[in-house]
Amino acid sequence: MSAPTTTLAILPVDAHDLPFLRTMLYEAAFWRPDSPLPPLEEALGDPTLAVYLEEWGRPGDHGLVAHVSGSPAGAVWVRRFDEHRHGYGFVDADTPELTIAVAPAFRRRGLARCLLSAMIAQQRLAGTSRLSLSVEDDNPARTLYEQHGFVTHDAADGARTMTRALRGASGPHTATRR
Repeated sequence: MSAPTTTLAILPVDAHDLPFLRTMLYEAAFWRPDSPLPPLEEALGDPTLAVYLEEWGRPGDHGLVAHVSGSPAGAVWVRRFDEHRHGYGFVDADTPELTIAVAPAFRRRGLARCLLSAMIAQQRLAGTSRLSLSVEDDNPARTLYEQHGFVTHDAADGARTMTRALRGASGPHTATRR
């Protein structure tokens, strides 16, 4: 008897994925394993978090969900904001801000790396020139972002906004034309 096959599918977000995105936003915001967790609805009702998903489907909203053997396991998405209403990693209206999270049962298996690489490729194909994100200085995910070419744009209060050029820059994660 052989072991069951594990499959990975990274699919575009559709309307049925919004409850899962809400759960992933909660995981991204409350990532510290030893910290007390507020109730999900209360936490996501906070306007500073609600902005990441409210009215999902606006122009510029793009997301991917990783499914492991048919079950949603992680998600990554980008949104464009303006100077009046934006997320923590806001740089400017032309730079989508990225959010990513993996369900606890699927962490430390390379899923975030797959999702991040897929979103970078998708946004590069869409003609986006750079991405931004916000990460707390002590969040282990910061290393992943740095490995994918994100650099510090600004830092304050134990967190940093990081950006990654998608075209017109040089480096190990930038394609060059020959």
